Amino acid sequence: MTYFLTGATGFIGRHLVLRLLERDGDVHVLVRDGSQDRLQRLAERWGAGDRIKPVIGDLGQPRLGLSDERIAELGGTVDHVFHLAAMYDMTADDASNERLNVDGTRNVVDLANALRAGCLHHVSSVAVAGSRKGLFREDHFDEGQELPSAYHRTKFEAEKLVRQETSVPWRVYRPAIVVGHSQTGEMDKIDGPYYFFKAIQKTRHALPEWMPLIGPELGYTNIVPVDFVAAALDHIAHQPDLDGQAFHLTNPTAMRVGESLNAFAKAAHAPQLALRIDKRLTDALPKGTLSMLMKLPQARDMRRTLLADLGIPEEVVEHMALAPQFDTRDTERALAGTGIEVPQLHTYADKLWDYWERTLDPDLYKDRSFAHLINGRTVVITGASSGIGRATALKVAAAGGVPLLVARGVEKLETLREEIEAAGGTAHVYSADLSDMDAIEEVVARVLADHPAIDFLVNNAGRSIRRSVKLSEDRFHDFERTMQLNYFGAIKMIMCLLPHMRERKFGHIVNVSSIGVQTSPPRFSAYVASKSALDAWTRVASSEVIGDGVSFTTIHMPLVRTPMIAPTKLYDHFPTISPDEAADLICEGMRARPKSLNTKLGTAGEVLYAVAPKAVDQILHMAYKIFPDSAASKGEKDPQAAEKASVEQIAMANIMKGVHW
Repeated sequence: MTYFLTGATGFIGRHLVLRLLERDGDVHVLVRDGSQDRLQRLAERWGAGDRIKPVIGDLGQPRLGLSDERIAELGGTVDHVFHLAAMYDMTADDASNERLNVDGTRNVVDLANALRAGCLHHVSSVAVAGSRKGLFREDHFDEGQELPSAYHRTKFEAEKLVRQETSVPWRVYRPAIVVGHSQTGEMDKIDGPYYFFKAIQKTRHALPEWMPLIGPELGYTNIVPVDFVAAALDHIAHQPDLDGQAFHLTNPTAMRVGESLNAFAKAAHAPQLALRIDKRLTDALPKGTLSMLMKLPQARDMRRTLLADLGIPEEVVEHMALAPQFDTRDTERALAGTGIEVPQLHTYADKLWDYWERTLDPDLYKDRSFAHLINGRTVVITGASSGIGRATALKVAAAGGVPLLVARGVEKLETLREEIEAAGGTAHVYSADLSDMDAIEEVVARVLADHPAIDFLVNNAGRSIRRSVKLSEDRFHDFERTMQLNYFGAIKMIMCLLPHMRERKFGHIVNVSSIGVQTSPPRFSAYVASKSALDAWTRVASSEVIGDGVSFTTIHMPLVRTPMIAPTKLYDHFPTISPDEAADLICEGMRARPKSLNTKLGTAGEVLYAVAPKAVDQILHMAYKIFPDSAASKGEKDPQAAEKASVEQIAMANIMKGVHW
């Protein structure tokens, strides 16, 4: 047998060549002049010896650019021409689709005719069915179906060319959505369902695996692994008496989009869609309602931002679901007795996920280093004299940033500055009482006078009070002083720096909030209220200043072992994170600039309160009973003797690690 292939170095092509090499004969491969080295490397990897014959040419040239002499040399010797080269990209422009899918196919047909090939095998696509609803048979082709994009239209026109202009025998193959190898997971690019892997990954980072999710059910999809497609192509191409037919290389049973996403979510150990809302519910709205809403500039911007954050092209969203389902009876008859069949997605989804996360995840190829981002940047850090603020300043300076150290204790700040400078870094000290609004105005004025650019603000300074409402009835000043520092001091700092950041069209603010805002633990009414106020202010302000290049990250920090929690001796027995670990979260907030950084437990607390608030009250009341007021909050003189953690307290603290009890 002698074979001639276009697209042999492509994804399906590489797997098909391996199958063809198991048979006797040479494999002639169309290759551009500048790509011979790549083909040579592939041939060596395939162990093909001299059976791979490069044919220099170009899909965009008449008869692929082969000379009359080369055509005469090959004429009458080629048993099978496989045409796989095409544009398989929903985001490509009309001209590219036309040039590669239509013009390229015309050139292949002309060459196959000139070579008097034994058979032309054209790899088309289920896209030729367009938006036609219902069962699409192999012999359904030109029935006036709607072709909603340039990709759909050009795949249809390419197949039509093969049917009408090929003078040699021909066969057509229509693969569904092709994903990676079912055994190795190998894939060459992000396409099809892979566009949604980043969203699954982000959900996994934000929520525990057991958390049920609600989402839309968008319709049906059809997914096949590349090894099935290559095996089916190879077998059907060599069977007699099948010329002039089309074969659907699809799963005989379509699956719902939500079901496929759940298969990948399970493979990723991410939460799954427990409830999927049927798209027909939104379709029941008055005609044009959703499309009119999406025409609003704000809605378009919001959609664009969300999709960009997840790495999903806007063009892909329109075609997530397939309207038709596909008749595979001809394909099944041709493959009968071979064992070649489509494996169920759940049996190999883990292979696809693992390969994507290790090889294709776009974040793997970004410069993720904090040093790259922070080098030469100026960072105002409040509460820098100890704990989280101190650890953050050391990390910023070590990465090449310039921390501006703000706190009341000037001696501790100077000691920290000396430590940073001894390590080769740079830091500046600014002493101020951050509960005094006038003092904040003064310190910001000094900072702006000394530094031409302030890039980041870390609002870390804060005060925590653990005391029940019952013990606070005659201590209203607890609420006032907590709000004064945690809320008024923080937003005063932001508002003093905002004009400068707006003018520069750049600025990022990291607010250190608390997991308590998400979980509402008892005895922290003053502290949680102050942090909640800062969160609410930030949500409102961020929507106003995002157009000025200013952004915010809110960190819902779990329990950190700092001097602030020292008065509560129970915490000596509780799991906490270190100031160093907390500083890592702040550095990540500056590096990636996410809207928020949360623990899974904190996010779960928010979701649970939204779904079952009364049940949450009961759980928290149990915690209120288990964890009494501290000796310090009750004014007892010997807190060390009065506080010994019980087994129940330690158990609950470990189950809900990071929550302030």
